[in-house]
Amino acid sequence: MIVDTLIHARWIIPVEPESVTYEHHTLVINKGKIIDLLPTPEAKRKYTGTNTEQLDNHALLPGLINCHTHAAMTLFRGIADDLPLMDWLQNHIWPLEQKWLSTEFVKDGTDLAIAEMILGGTTCFNDMYFFPDITAEQVLQHGIRAKVGLIVIDFPSAWAKNSDEYITKGLALNKQLHNSSLCSTAFAPHAPYTVSNEAFQKIKVLAGELNIPIHIHVHETAQEVEQSLAQFGQRPLKRLHDLGLIMPSLIAVHMTQLTDEEIQFLANSGSHIVHCPESNLKLASGFSPIAKCLNAGINVALGTDSAASNNDLDMFGEMRTAALLGKAVAGDASAIPAMTALRMATINGAKALGLDDYCGSLSLGKAADVIAIDLSALETQPIYCPVSQIVYAASRQQVTDVWVSGKCLLNKRELTTFNTVDLKKRTALWQQRLIKI
Repeated sequence: MIVDTLIHARWIIPVEPESVTYEHHTLVINKGKIIDLLPTPEAKRKYTGTNTEQLDNHALLPGLINCHTHAAMTLFRGIADDLPLMDWLQNHIWPLEQKWLSTEFVKDGTDLAIAEMILGGTTCFNDMYFFPDITAEQVLQHGIRAKVGLIVIDFPSAWAKNSDEYITKGLALNKQLHNSSLCSTAFAPHAPYTVSNEAFQKIKVLAGELNIPIHIHVHETAQEVEQSLAQFGQRPLKRLHDLGLIMPSLIAVHMTQLTDEEIQFLANSGSHIVHCPESNLKLASGFSPIAKCLNAGINVALGTDSAASNNDLDMFGEMRTAALLGKAVAGDASAIPAMTALRMATINGAKALGLDDYCGSLSLGKAADVIAIDLSALETQPIYCPVSQIVYAASRQQVTDVWVSGKCLLNKRELTTFNTVDLKKRTALWQQRLIKI
């Protein structure tokens, strides 16, 4: 049988079934989907590939899923480091956005982010930023998968003047992307402290009608909780509950301030948590008790947050930090084992985004969102357990090849949809503009 692509690999780690690693197996891709996974000798007898990859030193994984980004903010990388969250936002990031936010800024920043993510093995990201229509255009141009946030905030911006206009423009974009297999939408109210009850109530109704998730920062810092208690007389999660938003479609990002009662409440609701360990550490926002959350049955995914607060979009780093920090917070070296961290970066992210029927594991019938990691480097020798080496020792620079829906976006470390010289020039121009403020 002639198929589009055969990838013969030293190891294949499908993520589902959990804790299974196949050696000397082949992934068979046709018309953008995975149609078979079988021992290589058998595959060579059964299939002929239009394209064939022989990866004798590599592990194949499902593409990593970055469940919380502000892609365009990659242009702010390193511009206001080592500051507390609200100082960073109010005195540096928001003034820069007020001056420079535009379609050009979002296009160039999103391009830089997508290039970085593909190079690091990320095949899907969940974004929250202004001009989501521009983000969607760049997603489709470069062939990555994304859930684009329909941003809602009470403050005016270059994108919209009030929450009603944000919602109206978001609905138009959702309609525009309705038939896209790569780019879909989620409502993205910024945070409880920037969105009114009235806007939240509209979002709840519309998200239900459209069957799309709600992606929001919540319980990010102790200050946020204290502010909510002073203004509303209740913690942010309780306020969201009273508004009917604590439900299976909720994607709650950060969640560093959680009581045991709130953890159980979230578990019962079916809501999802996105853990951003490196951004939380850099901004000293707090420690999300992810071991407790996972033990309670909550689906926990991973995100980088923006490169302005991280300062990278490196999901390998997030896996390692999540595993190590999770052990320290739990006081238990067996908490967050390597396979759990890998699941948080793959299938758990797909579940949070409602995309687990399409991606997140190398399962038959799913889209061929695949990455290849070269484990032959000295830094990843010897190899007793490929999953442990990937989480605890490998770097994103060892990602050699990336496919999304069977299309090759990274070929032996070369990006296939970018002019990198042009991208660097555009980025340098933004650097010159931004440092003048």
